[in-house]
Amino acid sequence: MELILWRHAEAEPAPPDGDDSARALTSKGQRHAARVGAWLNRVLPADCRILTSPAKRCTQTVKALGRRYEVAEALGTESDAEAIIQACGWPGHRQPVLVVGHQPLLGQVASSVLCGRKQDWRIRKAGVFWIEHKGADGIPYIRLVAGPDLIGKLR
Repeated sequence: MELILWRHAEAEPAPPDGDDSARALTSKGQRHAARVGAWLNRVLPADCRILTSPAKRCTQTVKALGRRYEVAEALGTESDAEAIIQACGWPGHRQPVLVVGHQPLLGQVASSVLCGRKQDWRIRKAGVFWIEHKGADGIPYIRLVAGPDLIGKLR
């Protein structure tokens, strides 16, 4: 199984009313989402499932991919790493999955599946952390970790 974690792109500060889920992407965030989304669209497997947090900044980020996606409450800001891992079907699901979500949750998902222990690993805004789990040894490995600046240089 492949687990691709994509952190939402840069978003506006929280509004005065405190509704964190309503934060929209900045113009820089829109550019980064478009850059990473175009690259992901080229390299993701055709059968990749795409799940996103319901937060506005995540749905705006995933729309840059140009593929069908599913909004999953389990990926929201109030979730936890275990709920996200379960929603993905890690490690046994047959299809790869792309998750668009938040920090520190995505970093905790990455550390949990790679080390068996939840840690606060950082993933840059609009960054991708690609994990693959293949083979009889049952040990996942890191396929790619990149931010939007490096992804713009990948072909």
